Amino acid sequence: MTLLALLRHGRTEWNAAGRLQGRRDTALSAEGRADLAGRHPPAALADARWHASPLRRARETAALLGGGDGAVAPALIEMDFGDFEGRRLAELRAELGADLAQNEARGLDFLPPGGESPRMVQARLRPWLAAIAAEGGTHVAVSHKAVIRAVLSLAYDWPMLDKPPVKLDWACLHLFTLDAGGRPRPRQMNLPLERR
Repeated sequence: MTLLALLRHGRTEWNAAGRLQGRRDTALSAEGRADLAGRHPPAALADARWHASPLRRARETAALLGGGDGAVAPALIEMDFGDFEGRRLAELRAELGADLAQNEARGLDFLPPGGESPRMVQARLRPWLAAIAAEGGTHVAVSHKAVIRAVLSLAYDWPMLDKPPVKLDWACLHLFTLDAGGRPRPRQMNLPLERR
């Protein structure tokens, strides 16, 4: 059995401001680094192989939690929010009104102008998930909110047309098992990091 623990990167200044970061290579904020200081995954994940999105905030998170820089995995990069990057969702909703509401109502096919959809994120994740499953063992991957939601969608057959099947705590690990082909299944959501 292959076990995959997904963790969102620590907080950034853009998280605090409510901005869509997407591919913008922002660093952790001082608060984000402080949140992670002295923390580590549970002992059951002690021998895990680490992976990280190529973006700095994910690599910094992996390093602070004892995973070094992790093996950089391009598939784990955040969803491309295109023209929406750097914007606040509330501002976009006020500005674009019904057009954005219709786009958001497309679920997996929500597509920011010049960006990618959650379904596209799933397509780029599938080969990586299959490779992890073929390797076997236990893995920790530090990634991003939209990427973790894309895996959640695969695991629960959730089309993103309604509320998520489980409320995720973005400061926690989310555990999935992978079948031989890399398909994720939920194991345990919201597993807290531990203190050293």
